[in-house]
Amino acid sequence: MIKKIKKPIPFDFVLHEIESANPHTKPMFGAYGVYIGNKMVFILREREKSPEDNGVWLPVVEGFHEELQKIFPSMRSLAMFGPGPTGWQVLPVDAEDFEEAVLKACELVLQDDPRIGTTPKIRTKKKKKAIKAKPKPKTKPKAKSKVKTKPRRRSSKKS
Repeated sequence: MIKKIKKPIPFDFVLHEIESANPHTKPMFGAYGVYIGNKMVFILREREKSPEDNGVWLPVVEGFHEELQKIFPSMRSLAMFGPGPTGWQVLPVDAEDFEEAVLKACELVLQDDPRIGTTPKIRTKKKKKAIKAKPKPKTKPKAKSKVKTKPRRRSSKKS
């Protein structure tokens, strides 16, 4: 059996900076989600095949894009999500102020800044639909037996 070699987590200095908050990571979409408790605070992404959105992704709460843009001048929307601001912004790895901006983002996360972070919806397992049995092919009706049965009486319950 061939084991898949795990790639190291990119920009792992982020984890060291927020270590006091006990972060944990989950692999997703070729990147790593960084969580503090149930709240996702970053996605760390570095992919060779599509480098345009490499860097540290921030889940930005709606209505705070402009405020955070003043703090992080190099922050931009993700190219893969199309034009316009979305709930995910990136501090691009190729920005001159990348490390400085990421360290500032870590500071804000440690202060539990309400502008950054998202709590993903809890997924519930979908119930599998019961597979309906195929209808039996119709066969010739069987001959009725000669045993006589009493007709059923209907109950006349009144409510």
